[in-house]
Amino acid sequence: MGRLMAIEGRKNAQDAKRGKVFTKLIREISVAARQGGGDPKANPRLRTAVDKSLAANMSRDVIDRAIKKATGELEGVSYEEIRYEGYAPGGVAVIVDCLTDNKVRTVADVRHAFNKCGGNLGTDGSVAFMFRELGVLSFGPGSDEDALTEAAIEAGADDVQAFPEDGVIEVLTAPEAFEAVKAAMAAAGHVPLQAEVTMRADNDVAVTGDTAVQVKKLLDMLEDLDDVQDVYSNAELDAAAWQ
Repeated sequence: MGRLMAIEGRKNAQDAKRGKVFTKLIREISVAARQGGGDPKANPRLRTAVDKSLAANMSRDVIDRAIKKATGELEGVSYEEIRYEGYAPGGVAVIVDCLTDNKVRTVADVRHAFNKCGGNLGTDGSVAFMFRELGVLSFGPGSDEDALTEAAIEAGADDVQAFPEDGVIEVLTAPEAFEAVKAAMAAAGHVPLQAEVTMRADNDVAVTGDTAVQVKKLLDMLEDLDDVQDVYSNAELDAAAWQ
């Protein structure tokens, strides 16, 4: 009985986590479709959201329903994009991107997470200048670095970075070139394991010991909030944070 209960508990936890992922993806689809129209072929942001949703095993029916709600074909909820900025312990800069239908609830939840973990919610622009937006195509171990580099240059990418310690190779692009580079790389036979437009810090801040644990706790709390889509930081955490 104990083993069955443990298995059921893990399954429920996995289902809950999967539900949170789907909620975030549906919100992104909704905002992208409302802003740029419901045709993924003509709306790069929507196309990226649809690709991420399919990669997460979301069904086409759920995706289509979210698009129709956003474009007014079906009744749905309207979400607003909000960005919060602040500092975690150790001077770590944090950006929190949200999609919400209730700003009062969202800012209260975000502020609570910062306060509980020893951080401070800042003002607009207080840390954003430390980050840059870029497209990242990630290729796994066994990829041919020379072939990827040649294809990336041909596709119009900005840079290629290799990480020998884990075998990952990243192709970096300007945000506006992301979809074109991704399509060109795929046409050349190089399909990334992961592809996204994200925020990267210009310089990381190393944090250790108890401070690293607190920073990790804050980032996890923020990630777990329903209204939060993405969390970015310039933290370089030591091993203590992962124990």
